[in-house]
Amino acid sequence: MSVDQSATFLTLLAMVATGITVATCVALATDSGRTRLALLGDAPLRLAFAVAATSVAGSLYFSEVAGFTPCELCWYQRIAMYPLAAILAVEVVRPGGNVARFVLPLSIGGAAVSIYHYQLQLFPDQGSSCDPGTSCVFMWVDKFGFFSIPLMALVGFATVATLVVASGKQGGVDRTAADQEVGR
Repeated sequence: MSVDQSATFLTLLAMVATGITVATCVALATDSGRTRLALLGDAPLRLAFAVAATSVAGSLYFSEVAGFTPCELCWYQRIAMYPLAAILAVEVVRPGGNVARFVLPLSIGGAAVSIYHYQLQLFPDQGSSCDPGTSCVFMWVDKFGFFSIPLMALVGFATVATLVVASGKQGGVDRTAADQEVGR
């Protein structure tokens, strides 16, 4: 598979993840949707792990196989994404931890860097404090006229965060059980 085909495939996966994120947010907004999400059990956490692991594999593919040199902001996004895959892997293998307290701050921080990086690519005239050797405004991938690597990362962070919230394991409390106690 060529680099272009791989980039297209990863972009399509990001588009699917966007759909999952939107559908999950809609489900979280209604009582019946939350009830349906509760029936999924650990599936949201497993899917969050799959998204994080695919994001890590994609970033490694782009740098190690395709030869794309990550800029400073790419590294910050990696610093947020790589631990997510490890944390979620542990939670999938040994459930029961308060995974949200680790996953949500990393996802929110990574998403913030991704948003900043993406807008730098959209409006490159504003300059940046990135390494002069590797520009943060250069788009290694530009699929469908708007999908670049930082946007794929943003989708990954948003999907992971949304799925962890949907899993019902937040703040040390099983949200699903708490909702059932109050009659939601």
